[in-house]
Amino acid sequence: MRQKTLGKLFPYLLILPSLIILAGVVFYPIAASLLRSFQLEEGGWGLDNYIYFFTDPIQRRNILYTLQIVIVTVVLAIGISYFLAIYLRFSNSWASRMIGRLYLLPRFIPGLVAVNGMITVIRDSGLINRISRLLGMNLQLGLMYNGKGIVLMNLWFNIPFATMLMAAALSKIPDSTIEAARDAGAERFRILRQMILPLTYRDLFVAATFVFMSNISSFTTPYLMDGNNPQMMGISLYTQFNNGHYEKAAALSVIMFLFSVLSAAVYVYTNMKENEWEKGNG
Repeated sequence: MRQKTLGKLFPYLLILPSLIILAGVVFYPIAASLLRSFQLEEGGWGLDNYIYFFTDPIQRRNILYTLQIVIVTVVLAIGISYFLAIYLRFSNSWASRMIGRLYLLPRFIPGLVAVNGMITVIRDSGLINRISRLLGMNLQLGLMYNGKGIVLMNLWFNIPFATMLMAAALSKIPDSTIEAARDAGAERFRILRQMILPLTYRDLFVAATFVFMSNISSFTTPYLMDGNNPQMMGISLYTQFNNGHYEKAAALSVIMFLFSVLSAAVYVYTNMKENEWEKGNG
C-alpha cells in the first residue's frame, strides 16, 4: 500500500522543483504587484491607484497612445507578414528564395543595436538626410520623437517573427489542394478567401496575439525614440517607479498585465474555434 502511494506521488515529486521555481519567479511577483497596487501611498487600501490612471488626463492619454501604437503595429505587421509569407510559400523565383534566406536576420540583431542603427538612419540629421543633401535636398523624415518612428521600429522587430509563424502555417497546405482548385477554374482571390484564409485563421490570430503582447509593455524603443508626452505605458511605469510611486507603478503593471490577458483570451478563443473555421462554419 505504501509503495502504491509513493508510486502515485512520484511524478508530482519530480515536477515539484519546477513548480517551486515557477511560483518564486512568476506567481509570487504577480501576486506581490497585485497586492501592492491596492496599497495607498498615504496608508490604507483602496482603488485610488487604478482610478488615477483612468482619470488623470496625462495618464489616460498615455494608455490610449500605447494602445494606438500597438494596434497599428499589429495590423501592419500581420498584414505585411501574411502576404510576404504567401509570396514565399507560392513563389519559386530567385527573389523569393533570397528573401526566404534573409528575412529572419533582424531577429539575430540585439534590440538596442537595432534601435540605435535605425536612429542613425532616420533622424533628421541621419544617413537619409545626409544623402539627400548630396542631391541638393534637405529631406527630414520627422520619424523621431513620435509614434511613427516607434511603429517603424516595431515592424522591424515583428515582421520577421510573424512571417515565420505564417510561413509555417502555409507550409501545411498541400500543393495538390491549390493545384486542384486552379484546375477547377478558381481564381487566385477565391483560393485565398475560401481556402487559404480558413486554414490559417488561427495562426493569424496567434501571431497577432504575440505581436500585441510583445509591444504593449515595450521599453527600449520608446525610451530611445519617443517624446516626453505622451508616453507609452512601459516608459510611464519606469517614470512612476523612478519617482518612488511604487504603488502606482504596481497598479500600472497590473493594467498592462490585464491588456495581455485580453489578448491571451483571443488566443484561447481562436483555438476553440479552429475546427469551425477550417470547415468554413466560423
